[in-house]
Amino acid sequence: MEFRDVVRRRRMVRRYAERPVDPAVVDRMLDHATRAPSAGFSQGWGFLVLDTPEDVRRYWEVTAGPEAVAEPDSWLAGMMTAPVLVVPCSNKAAYLGRYAEPDKGWTDADEQERESRWPMPYWHMDTAMASLLILQTAVDEGLGACFFGVPPHAYPAVKEAFGIPPEYDPVGAITVGHRLDDTGPKGSPSRRPRKPVEDVVHRGRW
Repeated sequence: MEFRDVVRRRRMVRRYAERPVDPAVVDRMLDHATRAPSAGFSQGWGFLVLDTPEDVRRYWEVTAGPEAVAEPDSWLAGMMTAPVLVVPCSNKAAYLGRYAEPDKGWTDADEQERESRWPMPYWHMDTAMASLLILQTAVDEGLGACFFGVPPHAYPAVKEAFGIPPEYDPVGAITVGHRLDDTGPKGSPSRRPRKPVEDVVHRGRW
């Protein structure tokens, strides 16, 4: 598929066919994710892959609750049909440590200096770029995917349930599966127009 077609076809898919995803395809998604840029080549990311029915259901039970899983609303009912879940996680400590190395000029990993050294949380940003590569690879492989947030109250439970180390934080989750184009709940793009390029691009001066 041409790259321009991958970009234009990418959308958030919220309901999937009852077909398994080839593990080799999942491996390619993750390999592509590791090709994302990262500040200082810190590569402070990790990817939790849930690809068994038991693990996928456990994720939904941890984040939505057993009652909701037993009687899901339309959004959850659609998302639960995905056979694969990937939880991208960022590692702030990897960045603080990397930039305390001699070639970066800082002599410590003092987080108190975060505001002057880290005006943006690049550990999250880089992991988000890696997540986009997963979404784009899904399209290129003829699959669907959806990036969505982990409910704030569920962060500790997700980390505990799946043994995510303390230094890693989920930035979201990605469902992956064979797409069903015309079924399932519709997202915001079905209700809101895409902004024209000329409304968001400013050349030379805002």
